[in-house]
Amino acid sequence: MVERMEASPGVLQQPALSGSCELDWKRRLLETCVPVNALTESHLRSLLREARLEAVYRGQQLFDVGDCDGCHVYLLAGQVAVEEAGARRLLGADDAEACFPLLHSQPRRGRVTAALDSYIIRFDSRQLDAMLAWDQAARHIELDIAGSRDMDEDAEWMQTLLRSNLFYRVPPMNIRQVLGRFQPEYRSSGERVLRQGELGDSCYIIKEGRVGVYQAKDERGPAALVAELGVGQCFGEEALVNEAPRNATVTMLDNGVLMRLDKQSFYLLLRPPPVQEVGAETALTLLAEGAQLLDVRTMAEFERDRIPGACSMPLAILALKLRLLDPQQTCVVYCDTGRRAVAAAHFLGLQGYQVVALQGSHEPLRSRRAVESGLA
Repeated sequence: MVERMEASPGVLQQPALSGSCELDWKRRLLETCVPVNALTESHLRSLLREARLEAVYRGQQLFDVGDCDGCHVYLLAGQVAVEEAGARRLLGADDAEACFPLLHSQPRRGRVTAALDSYIIRFDSRQLDAMLAWDQAARHIELDIAGSRDMDEDAEWMQTLLRSNLFYRVPPMNIRQVLGRFQPEYRSSGERVLRQGELGDSCYIIKEGRVGVYQAKDERGPAALVAELGVGQCFGEEALVNEAPRNATVTMLDNGVLMRLDKQSFYLLLRPPPVQEVGAETALTLLAEGAQLLDVRTMAEFERDRIPGACSMPLAILALKLRLLDPQQTCVVYCDTGRRAVAAAHFLGLQGYQVVALQGSHEPLRSRRAVESGLA
C-alpha cells in the first residue's frame, strides 16, 4: 500500500518518488499497460512529459458516471473500487485487468473510487491516440522500407525519423509523403547551416556527417558548443510549428548531406487524404453482404474486446497480413477511435482493396454485432 501523505483538505500533492520507484512504474507502462506499451520509447517519453501522476487517497473518487474527462487512467499501485451497471468489484494494481485503462469510455459508464491509498496516471486520450496511430503506421512503412532494395541508401535516416516524435501531428496516412518531401543538401565542413536569432522556415535531418550546435547568451556574447549531432538526428524543427527565432547556430563539422523539409511542405502534410468512413448501420449492411471485418488495434486490445466475426490485423504489421485478405471482398476496418482505422483504410486502398473505415468508436458496432450473434 502507498504510504499516506499529509495534504491540506481538497489539495492533492504530487508524490515524491525515489529513482527506483519512478523506474518501476515507467517500466510497467512500457511492458504491460495497453495500449501505452505499443508506443516507441521516444513517443512514451513525450507522452510522459504531459502525463499527470497522482496520489489518490482511500475514499477519493477518480471519476463518476457521465464524466467526459478525455483521459486514459491507469492504476499503478494500490486498489480501487469499480462500480458499473449496479455491480461493485475491487481491482488491484497487480490484477490482469489493471493493464487496461480504468472503465475507458466517454462519457464514463461507471464510477471508480480509491479503496486504498493509490497511485494513478492520466494520459490525454487524443495525444495518446495520435502517437499510437503514428507509431503503428510508421512501423507499417518501415516494413516496406526494409523490403525495398532501391531505398537501401536512405533506410537509416528514414527509419530514425519514423521512430522520432517530430511528426506525430501529421496524419499517419501522409507518412510516405513526409519522407518524399525532404530534399538533399550537400554541405561542406565549417559551413554554417543556421544562425541564432534568425527566423527559420525549415528543419533538417542529418543523412551524412556531423553538425555542431552553438549557443550564445546574448547577441554580443561568444557562442559555445553545446551539442554535436550525427546521422539520423534532427535540428531546426521548432521552425515548423513556431514563429520564434532560431535559438542556436548550427555549423557543419564534416562534409555531409542534410535532408531539408520546408515549412510550406510541412503544412501541406497536415491535410489528411480522403478516406471513406461509414457509421455502424452502414458497416452492418456491408458485413451482411459478405464484407471482411478487420480490427487494426494491437493484439492485446483485440483480445480484450473484439467484435464477433472480426479478424485481427494490427496496423503495425498490416503489410505482413495482406495475403490473408480476399481482394474480391470489401474490407470494413475499425479501431477504438477511428484514427488507426482511417490510416489502415488508406494503406489498403493503395494496395487496390475496396475498403471503408468505421467512423469513431467501435462500441456501437460491437454492441449491435453482439446482439445479432446472440452474445449480448
